[in-house]
Amino acid sequence: MVRLPPEVMATIVAHARAVAPEEGCGLLAVDESGEVRHAYCLGNVERSPVRFTIDPDGHFAALRHTEAMGWIIGGDFHSHPRSAALPSRTDVAGALDPDWLHVIVGLAGEVAEVRAWRIRSGEVTEEPVAVTGDVAS
Repeated sequence: MVRLPPEVMATIVAHARAVAPEEGCGLLAVDESGEVRHAYCLGNVERSPVRFTIDPDGHFAALRHTEAMGWIIGGDFHSHPRSAALPSRTDVAGALDPDWLHVIVGLAGEVAEVRAWRIRSGEVTEEPVAVTGDVAS
């Protein structure tokens, strides 16, 4: 089960809504136990409603902050502005780190849908999401 602190959940949903109709994206910091601690909302250099590439300068800044906090980058998040929170073929093909968590925010309905996935060698497995815990940022 993936536990997202309420602040992290609110941050990724707000970012997804703010940049729609383009895909929003960012990185997730995790602590030594694998708990999500922080979401870095970053620019999508693709500026596309159907794909994302995280801005490299933002990625580097997130890495520096994450290391300073004693965390690691353990995943990413992005939005699907017009569809459900299911990994697309592009998402699966672009998932290079088998240990990363991939959180997708679907904005097709009135309520944002947030789901988490592990993608290993093209195999997609959903991880249940619970909003709980504290966040340190």
